[in-house]
Amino acid sequence: MAGLKTGAPTPQALTVHGQSRVLEVSFSDGANFRIPFELMRVYSPSAEVQGHGPGQETLQTGKRDVELEALEPVGNYAVQPRFSDGHDTGIFSWDYLYFLGSQQERLWQDYADRLKLAHADRDAPMVAKSGNACSSH
Repeated sequence: MAGLKTGAPTPQALTVHGQSRVLEVSFSDGANFRIPFELMRVYSPSAEVQGHGPGQETLQTGKRDVELEALEPVGNYAVQPRFSDGHDTGIFSWDYLYFLGSQQERLWQDYADRLKLAHADRDAPMVAKSGNACSSH
């Protein structure tokens, strides 16, 4: 299985651009995306970010300058990045990378809307949550 969805496009090339802080992904259907590390970090599929169910998401801030320190393969269906802020628990399936790449404009707008609603600053450092039952970073 190349991705989580049968017949879904698969990556043909993954290129980490450290200076511009983007992951370039070329897919089998001809799509090519440049996904900013910040977007990947803000929308990490990890429990730390997404929670364990609806309404448990944690709004991420202070990720504009996050670096990608490593990108490890997970089977034949995903990669697991390690970010400079220590976050390394998100597993990005090919389907999820395609989603991030193809929906960037909408995702950035959603992020801006969530920041505004929370009266949060995109560049503010993350505040540690107390009483978090999740053992992830």
